[in-house]
Amino acid sequence: MTQRPKIIVLDDDPTGSQTVHSCLLLTRWDVETLRIGLANAAPIFFVLTNTRALTPEAAAQVTRDVCENLKVAIAAESIQDFLVVSRSDSTLRGHYPIETDVIAEALGPFDAHFLVPAFFEGGRITRDSVHYLMVDGVPTPVHKTEFAKDSVFGYTHSYLPDYVAEKTAGKIAADTVERFVLEDLRAGSLERLLKLSHNQCVVVDAEQQSDLDQFAQDVLAAAAQGKRFLFRSAASLLTALAQLPPQPIAPEQMAQYVRGQQPGVFIVGSHVKKTTEQLSDLLKQPGITGIEVQVSSLRDAPDTYAAILKETLARVRTVHAQGQTPIVYTSREELQFADPETRLQFGERVSAMLMDVVKGLPPSIGYLVSKGGITSNDVLSTGLNLRTAWLLGQVIPGCSVVQTTPEHSLFPNLPVVLFPGNVGDEAGLTTVYRRFNVAGEQNIC
Repeated sequence: MTQRPKIIVLDDDPTGSQTVHSCLLLTRWDVETLRIGLANAAPIFFVLTNTRALTPEAAAQVTRDVCENLKVAIAAESIQDFLVVSRSDSTLRGHYPIETDVIAEALGPFDAHFLVPAFFEGGRITRDSVHYLMVDGVPTPVHKTEFAKDSVFGYTHSYLPDYVAEKTAGKIAADTVERFVLEDLRAGSLERLLKLSHNQCVVVDAEQQSDLDQFAQDVLAAAAQGKRFLFRSAASLLTALAQLPPQPIAPEQMAQYVRGQQPGVFIVGSHVKKTTEQLSDLLKQPGITGIEVQVSSLRDAPDTYAAILKETLARVRTVHAQGQTPIVYTSREELQFADPETRLQFGERVSAMLMDVVKGLPPSIGYLVSKGGITSNDVLSTGLNLRTAWLLGQVIPGCSVVQTTPEHSLFPNLPVVLFPGNVGDEAGLTTVYRRFNVAGEQNIC
């Protein structure tokens, strides 16, 4: 039997693991940590680079550092075959083509790089090379959504060849992009895959998981014949490439991971519209107490940082001691900044505040929910100071649950939910609360 290639995912926030389970997430990328991922028996592992929170220059440097260390680790572990995935946001926000260019330079040559943004759990599909978001059941081209107006990663095209041309500033012309449309995938793509060369840019359609399952089979077959591929994708492709069985514990049974049946804590950093709607629904539930962090104060009066932190932690401890679930959330207004770099820097300051909150949480909490991709990355790497985390599975579609190590100094065996900002319906946060909070479930049902 042919050895399957190791799937190495460079994830620009930790939510890309939202469709797989039973594998490692690495928050560091020194050679020894990367060797842990490569040596693990799971077919896939994730390196959490958090590059979406960085400037283009910093994102390029982090990606370069990961790749240089990967070369050493791959050689040390005698890995012969591997696929590299640059996992990014399924609404097309991120440092493309910076990250794929750096990966190709450091780990190439590759025969092709594929853009596969479809993410079914989040309502994103791609048809005739146009990327759509399902809005109230209607497929809406993503350039017509709030995500396309992102002040850092905005764009004007949903037709992927035009998106490529826009993001590469014409370096890759739209008419040179290869298109694998639905009919191609469903008829079988192996013959076309074997003909690709010179890091050809390819965009891939998908309307349902079976489309990507078929595509992944052909990709793995081509890789077995020596083709080397790089991917820029959302999470649904990873399901197909990893070919994992169902997760060990069903989403509805995740409460068994809760420590001591204690209440948990929610940390809500994302400010997209969907998050705000979910937060509003959650705050209406019994057993919940909201604790708002006024981020405008951090911008306008930076010297209030310590006082805000002290007050927030005091309220968290009081709420927890009363057997309630504290919901720590940033104020919902969209602040304005002079330029994208200033916005990113302020985002780092807000995240630092939330991570100081995480570090000061009561040691007896039963679980932790992190809402927002960048927030979730910082919770794992900074707030909890994890080197690695084990992925248990999903509590609702698109929302991963990881567990800290038994040796963790503050929160051993703590289940942590990584909840992306743009995933789930209006009751998404409430559903997670109900599934983890045994007492809350009894109160509500």
